[in-house]
Amino acid sequence: MKIANEFTVSAPIEQAWDVLCDLERVIPLMPGAQLIGHEGDDYLGKVKVKVGPVTSEFSGKVRFVEQDRDQHRAVIDGKGKEARGTGNAAATVTAQLHEDGERTRVTVDTDLKIVGKLAQFGSGMLQQVSEKLLGQFVDSLEAELKAENAPAAAAASPATAAAPGSPDAGTEAHAAPADSEPAPIDLLELAGGEQLKKYGAAGLAVVALLVLLWVFWRRR
Repeated sequence: MKIANEFTVSAPIEQAWDVLCDLERVIPLMPGAQLIGHEGDDYLGKVKVKVGPVTSEFSGKVRFVEQDRDQHRAVIDGKGKEARGTGNAAATVTAQLHEDGERTRVTVDTDLKIVGKLAQFGSGMLQQVSEKLLGQFVDSLEAELKAENAPAAAAASPATAAAPGSPDAGTEAHAAPADSEPAPIDLLELAGGEQLKKYGAAGLAVVALLVLLWVFWRRR
């Protein structure tokens, strides 16, 4: 089964590549995903997926086949499985960055290797879920890029006096620390209950694997 996705980010191609290859910055932007370690050339991660009151955890192993900075292209193979169950899937993802003026267009082609019960998982539903997940990721990525460019914009503008009640020049404001555990993906919201009843754990495994693969292709 093949799935094609595309998105655009508001950054030149070199900046976009650097940000997308910064694993510590990228992983928190992808819903439900977390890096947990590596074994040799394999990177290990997990994804949490929620269906109503039930949360399932999936583990994944990813190996890079190709990563070409000059061509802004990466190819990876990966496998994912449910931590407590039989749902599993494998896939190859090819990601390509394209220069578009001061913006960057990213194409993500996923080739799912599915057999048995997994083959019943509908391509239409999976395309829908993948587009929504990438949409959430891109919104977070755009906010990250905006924050990265904010200091340069502030330095170029005249200094302004601090508003009453705001931190003065001698006071440093600290953001609350981020949670170490990501919030699970709400699959009911993304796919709908009837679809989930039809595909069950197999469908969860495919979605979880997609998230892991999209995250890990960005690893340097």
